[in-house]
Amino acid sequence: MKFSPCTGDCTSNKKHCGGCGRSRDEITETQVITKLLVEHLVKYDYDDPENFLDNVTKKAIKRSKNAQKK
Repeated sequence: MKFSPCTGDCTSNKKHCGGCGRSRDEITETQVITKLLVEHLVKYDYDDPENFLDNVTKKAIKRSKNAQKK
């Protein structure tokens, strides 16, 4: 499945958003993950948040590929 980012044309009256096509569960889970990342960035006040996010991205991709192999 390919990720579909928010388009800003959100609809809330169906099981899936009419703008991006994602399920309500996926949207909610993504919001939770984003909130946690932002809280972490604020807590540690990194001078280079891009570096932190790049590192998280690389680790998440590597771990998800390993999990898919199992």
